[in-house]
Amino acid sequence: MARSPYVWGIDIGKCSLKALRCRLSTDPRKLTVEAVEAIEYPMILSQPDADPVELVRTALEQFISRHNLKGDKVAVSAFGQSGLSKFIKLPPIEAKKIPHIVKYEARQQIPFPLEQVYWDWQRLAGGFEESGFVLEADVALFAMKREQVSKALEPLKKAGIEVDVLQLSSIALANMVMFDELPDPTTINPDNPPASVVLVATGVDSTDLVITNGLKIWQRSMPIGGGNFTKAIVKGMQLTFAKAEHLKRNAVRSEDPKAVFKVMRPVFNEFAAELQRSLNYFTGADRTAKIGKVLLLGNATKLRGLADFVGKQLQLDVQRLESFRGLEGSAALSTSAFRDNHLAFGTAYGLAVQAAGKATMRTNLLPPEIVQERLIEAKKPWALGAMVGLLLAAVVSFAATFFAWTTFAPQLYAEAFTKSDGVKARSQKVISAVDDVRKKQSEALLQQHSLLRVRERRFQTIDMLRAIETLLPRNQPGKQLEDPSGREALYIDRMDCQYFPELSRWFAGVEQSWVENFAAEGNSADPSAEVGANSNAAAGRPESEDGVPGGPIKKIGPQGPGWVIELTGHHFHNEDEHKPNETAQFVRSTLVQKLLGEGDKVFVAAGPKAGEKVTVTDLGIGWPVIVYSSQIEMMSVRRLRPVLPASNPAAGPPGDQAAEPAKQAAAPEAPQDIKLKRYNFVLQFCWQPTVPGAVKLPQPSPPEADE
Repeated sequence: MARSPYVWGIDIGKCSLKALRCRLSTDPRKLTVEAVEAIEYPMILSQPDADPVELVRTALEQFISRHNLKGDKVAVSAFGQSGLSKFIKLPPIEAKKIPHIVKYEARQQIPFPLEQVYWDWQRLAGGFEESGFVLEADVALFAMKREQVSKALEPLKKAGIEVDVLQLSSIALANMVMFDELPDPTTINPDNPPASVVLVATGVDSTDLVITNGLKIWQRSMPIGGGNFTKAIVKGMQLTFAKAEHLKRNAVRSEDPKAVFKVMRPVFNEFAAELQRSLNYFTGADRTAKIGKVLLLGNATKLRGLADFVGKQLQLDVQRLESFRGLEGSAALSTSAFRDNHLAFGTAYGLAVQAAGKATMRTNLLPPEIVQERLIEAKKPWALGAMVGLLLAAVVSFAATFFAWTTFAPQLYAEAFTKSDGVKARSQKVISAVDDVRKKQSEALLQQHSLLRVRERRFQTIDMLRAIETLLPRNQPGKQLEDPSGREALYIDRMDCQYFPELSRWFAGVEQSWVENFAAEGNSADPSAEVGANSNAAAGRPESEDGVPGGPIKKIGPQGPGWVIELTGHHFHNEDEHKPNETAQFVRSTLVQKLLGEGDKVFVAAGPKAGEKVTVTDLGIGWPVIVYSSQIEMMSVRRLRPVLPASNPAAGPPGDQAAEPAKQAAAPEAPQDIKLKRYNFVLQFCWQPTVPGAVKLPQPSPPEADE
């Protein structure tokens, strides 16, 4: 069976299971993400009362119930502490003898007999060859005990998942860094390599430290992780482990954040000190190495102030790895499973890179007997089918040739050819007559369909006006503010419309404004790439050419005939307390956002969904753009205080001196002026009238061509 183009990177961690389904992108330095999965265990595997086997089994059952892995290439990780990693500099040696010297070094470096381990090696980039000898060559050597490999693969085997790649988590992280943060190793100058990137990936019980410049790799596991912060809270605040874990994740929103960070302070210091010792050892071992930036990965690094504290202690540029530049596919990457746990997907990302064939480190600790068994099983059906096919082809070819040779006589077919020509001529006349009938039938059907659509289209304009009125922001029910500046409202002064036979001509004039508006909403990336996966062109988000999220983007802008609706209005939502949601941003965050199909639904009056609520996208509304944005104008409006009724008993009868103060209190106050900041705008959007829920009537088929 042919393999699918998709790959899975599955990281079975101590806190949760993370997985990415990817495929190769048109950009060689990117992967397109098709699916994301994050399944958190009910408790951490390292807790005393936890059953790791049962927790992992349950998570895998939940995972395979949601996704079909058949035909996909699967790469999984093993904990870095369960394997051995060695980086060896070889002496000058002939290239053909490198495998022999590596095997010798493996026997020296691996503290177990080679028959008890699975091991693999790879020559690193760099070094050079002269006179048949390889100089300055580095080799990476990795090994795991056979029982550790069986233990890592057993839950996946029971779940029915065929694993293609088994990699140490630290090496998967190195592949992620070299693919996402560093240039292609084949383009790096060994004499002037880039500064090394330090990746600090925190786990539950340990932290993987990976340092690489694309040519060399150095890694170490530090015995401190996110669980140490939880244990500090348990000890310092006398809480259960579950409550301490919840308090750690929500430290900023706790009742006393200062007390929480105070009990975690020793762990902060220990973490920074351990990291400093590791970096000192690395720079001492490699005097030529230059350390660039330090990237923090793992959910534990979400702790407020950890990056700043470590950066201050190390005197280096320390930052969280907030986004992966090598991943695309906004549909999957915008899911809550990825957004809430993106710092924990580093290992799964690196595994997917290796499964897709784009990794720098390609070692695989999967048992060779499993690979060989699958290879044989995969080739058996093909070999048998090929043999049977060749035999049948030979028999059929011989029989056809022999029969043709013994039976062919030209004079026997002359009369048959003449009759066939006459039949062909008559059939062509009949086909022409049928084509004429079909043409008339198509014209009649088109007219019929047009008449059927009239009833559904009669309320389209009313539905469009109702949609705009529904989407306009307004104050909460029952909340009437005397000061217009406090109202959450847009005031529409005028509404115009114009019909365009081709809306792309209109969009060509406002495309730059649309791009600027889109970037102003907080999207720093290219707008066409950012919205390319939504495939909702009517909402102002262009779809991909192949219909796959993250695929090649079609030309931005609406296509076909339609109307351009122009709204001229203003608002007073521009006071200091409204910043930054003021001026044009207030229009974008309210009306523009809703016109993109992300707002309230509106009622429709006709069609299959009459009386139901639909999105504005279903009405054909989209592509909103602010074409004019004014400066803030200061203006004054007069506010009148309410006047007490003439029958107010506190006023007393005429001439009553005692009631004089009450009369003065009841008198209306003098008008007051209110200073307001007014902002004017002009917004346009396109409307291609659509009947929500209408089933497309079958179009008359064209006459078949004469074969």
